[in-house]
Amino acid sequence: MADHRQGTEPGGESAARAPQGHGASARETVRLAVVVGALGVVFGDIGTSPIYTIQTVFNPDDPHPVPVSTDNVYGVVSLVFWSVMIIVTVTYVLLAMRADNDGEGGIMALITLLRRWNAQRGRRAAVVLAALGIFGASLFFGDSMITPAISVLSAVEGLKVVEPSLEDAVVPITAVIIVLLFLVQRRGTAAVGRIFGPVMIAWFVAIGACGVVGITDHPDILKALSPTYAWGFLFGHWGTAFFALAAIVLSVTGAEALYADMGHFGRRAITRGWLVLVLPSCVLSYMGQGALILDDPANISSPFFLLVPDWGRWPMVLLATAATVIASQAVITGAYSVASQAAKLGYLPRLRIAHTSESTIGQIYVPWINWLLMVSVLTLVFAFRSSEALAYAFGMAVTGTITITTLLFFYVARAKWGTPKWLLAVGGGVLLLVDLLFVAANMTKLVHGAWLPLLIGLTAFTVMTTWQRGRELVTAARARAEGPLPEFVDDLRSGKAATRQVPGTAVFLNRGKETTPLAMRANVEHNHVRHEQVVILALQTEPVPRVPADQRVVVDDLGYADDGIIHVTARFGYMDIPDVPGTLALLDPSATEGPLRLDDASYFLSKIELRRGKARTMAPWRKRLFIATSYITADAAEYFSLPRDRTVIMGSHIEV
Repeated sequence: MADHRQGTEPGGESAARAPQGHGASARETVRLAVVVGALGVVFGDIGTSPIYTIQTVFNPDDPHPVPVSTDNVYGVVSLVFWSVMIIVTVTYVLLAMRADNDGEGGIMALITLLRRWNAQRGRRAAVVLAALGIFGASLFFGDSMITPAISVLSAVEGLKVVEPSLEDAVVPITAVIIVLLFLVQRRGTAAVGRIFGPVMIAWFVAIGACGVVGITDHPDILKALSPTYAWGFLFGHWGTAFFALAAIVLSVTGAEALYADMGHFGRRAITRGWLVLVLPSCVLSYMGQGALILDDPANISSPFFLLVPDWGRWPMVLLATAATVIASQAVITGAYSVASQAAKLGYLPRLRIAHTSESTIGQIYVPWINWLLMVSVLTLVFAFRSSEALAYAFGMAVTGTITITTLLFFYVARAKWGTPKWLLAVGGGVLLLVDLLFVAANMTKLVHGAWLPLLIGLTAFTVMTTWQRGRELVTAARARAEGPLPEFVDDLRSGKAATRQVPGTAVFLNRGKETTPLAMRANVEHNHVRHEQVVILALQTEPVPRVPADQRVVVDDLGYADDGIIHVTARFGYMDIPDVPGTLALLDPSATEGPLRLDDASYFLSKIELRRGKARTMAPWRKRLFIATSYITADAAEYFSLPRDRTVIMGSHIEV
């Protein structure tokens, strides 16, 4: 069997080389730009938590209010600090972000690693944990819908403080801002980050400086850095502290976005941004607010803004408005990453994905997810109409996702790295205990709104698991219908398959070279014809920005060098447009058993029509859901740049 390669393998240094500039200084400039971009995209959610966390803990209208006292203030501030350190710094930044799937992070990356290990060892536990991970990813979609709604609403509601007559305009203005936010997503996370990054740098510097002012007036608040205050408040005032956890969790909302957005900016940039600027600024703000309340308990109404000097409050309101709008960006880009990885794993249909960076493979824009999120967020805004109405739903999705991520990470740590069991029992036990405490506290808010993210999560979980099961059934049925490609070619050559040869070139798109394209089989069995030249084309995406033209294709004559049937594997970088006609034009005639007549070539696609069958493979309602979900699959002809007037779609039906 002949194997003709056009050039060498793609993915080498030249294909993925980062900008070199003028040496070390240029590289540092690039790294700094990535960190600035990460500050504008990744940290918006967690970075705006100081606005409302302390205020929410001491909110007198809460169903379980925390009384204001010296001990309680120290305990709350200490709990906030250690919650951020344990969940964000330890669980995510230091541990979870080390478990990546080719640079991609988030709960779907952990599921991928689990599936690889499961394939090698066949452990039932890995299957169960993968299903649990899918539910965690589903909860993240709920967070992606709720966070923009509550963040933008809370920002625009500041207008009521400045000018009460604008109260009726809050919801319409919020809707306009949300629409504009989702419209700019197609420019890419790098472009968005460059715009938002400087704003967030100013934000973190400002809240840190205000926190220092508060600490200076009451330096004793620094004692809250000791874990003894958190421990004493939690176990010495259990009845109060337990319910307070449902509000304290607001300080770590956005933690999962750090991990999910790792593919956009890389672990190093996110770690630097968190440790150097975001963490210190947030801690200073929390400490300053605690100091302010110690001086005057009446300041619980709005400790964040009361920290700001009188002359700076109006600019801070504007900066806070911009920052809370930016906060939505972290979960939006995280949702793109989760959806993209879910599609690759077979839990969602093939979605049209636009890569927006040549240097970072994870910087993507997913139109279908973008518009789904926009509609969902607008629905929440018009349905709830205030941030207070959404407040109790905010922490449930976050705590559920964090707990599942922690559990999956430690399982991967044991399976992949061989971490000793005693270390997992000690370290994992402590971290999981913290996570489960937050989950239990948020469950007490179930009737107050925590049901919403659970409902969204269960819906997304049902869609993804239904698609995964249906895809397995369709793949198996399709493989049986296609049959082995080598046997089919042998039948054509021997004359066992009676056909009449017609002039011209036919290109059949296929998934690989093990099975026969359904369209080709139908052409032979029903039309009894085959073209003079037949190209069976499989396309692969490589983890590099672009594949040079001379390294793009691999040609296989499938065992016969004179029958006019060849198999071509075309390789594209993730920034390349998969132009099928342009790619075929690169082929060397000596490798294709004669020159291909591409000017009048016909392109054949195999379209699968799904029907509900009588077999009890899935519940009837799940079959209907699977078929409905299939309609969002990206159009293949458009995606592969096929000429519409010469593209033939040959249908076949498969029952599920």
